[in-house]
Amino acid sequence: MNDRQPGLLIDMNPLPDGIGQRLLEQLTFLIEVDRLKTILRQSPLPSADRRENDAEHSWHLAMMVIILAEYSDEPIDVGHAVQLVLVHDLVEIYAGDTPLYDAAGGEDQEERETRAADQLFGLLPADQAVRIRALWDEFEARRSPEARFAKAMDRFQPLLLNWMARGGTWRSPGVTAEDIRSRKAVIGDAASSLWEVGRHLIDEGERRGWARPGTPPSA
Repeated sequence: MNDRQPGLLIDMNPLPDGIGQRLLEQLTFLIEVDRLKTILRQSPLPSADRRENDAEHSWHLAMMVIILAEYSDEPIDVGHAVQLVLVHDLVEIYAGDTPLYDAAGGEDQEERETRAADQLFGLLPADQAVRIRALWDEFEARRSPEARFAKAMDRFQPLLLNWMARGGTWRSPGVTAEDIRSRKAVIGDAASSLWEVGRHLIDEGERRGWARPGTPPSA
């Protein structure tokens, strides 16, 4: 285990003596990742007048993988893809959420998230730290069919929420329908039939005035 980071949640009420070191490290990690419930995203919820948080997003992606796996263009291991989507946003506990259309925030996103991965996954026992970090790296690199499908779900889910919100983040300043299409096109890398649906939703959103027509920002 790496040196403990200051300000861990476990420090607010340390576990009692007598717990083995491996389990202590695992419980420390599990308590720390509860912070994911506090990381707000930009996507509005269709079921409540608020934005979703990262834990809700990750759960929804896991359900989407289970339900929509048949639309993957390549055969996938559903269980492995579920692990990828459950792990992919944990680094935002320390790095924060970077909205898809935030060009400025995206400039140092990789650096912030890599540093956060080192810090967070380092709380685990060494063997599990390596395994969970490998899942995160696999998702980021999209190096497997499961990772490509997981990434597709990560882009498809907010599209559905924005449709339900009659635009949602599509209405962000400077964002156009063409920009949305460009940033969502990665869906087609893994699920071409779902990308056809996604394009249809964006096109219809533009027709209804929920997304601005025009070319994307130069950034």
